[in-house]
Amino acid sequence: MTTENLELSVTRLIDAPVETVWKIATERLEEWWCPRPWTVEIIEQDWRAGGRSAMVMRGPNGEEMPQEGVFLEVSPGKRFVFTDAFMTGWHPQGPFMVGAMEFADESGKTRYTGSTRHWTREAYDQHKAMGFEQGWAAVAEQLAALAEAETKAPAL
Repeated sequence: MTTENLELSVTRLIDAPVETVWKIATERLEEWWCPRPWTVEIIEQDWRAGGRSAMVMRGPNGEEMPQEGVFLEVSPGKRFVFTDAFMTGWHPQGPFMVGAMEFADESGKTRYTGSTRHWTREAYDQHKAMGFEQGWAAVAEQLAALAEAETKAPAL
């Protein structure tokens, strides 16, 4: 077993409370999950440990990237962890990563951290070459824009 660090991560301080960021993160995935101009179609998000996470990311030139996996942990208001190493029912499939989205209170704002851990150096290098830093930073920015707009919106 290697002790090599095969984790990639991005972090951003969002000017909105954790409750708002969490609600948008889990209920409005279509609006922030992948960097524009890509879009995502949510097939199923069963927000519990062992629940199915299935979606299709679509690129501006007709690219399609299906994503099928399970949630390993869902701690409301704190974090969710997912992997593509399994399909629903704990059926193994070719693993690429374990992802985590974490939300921590920082004086009424939210410290968001998105990270991935990889089984192999090859998978780590592939994810990095795919533009992990730029892509996940863009996603964090999109999430922040939604949450900050929600926080500043006048109450009806």
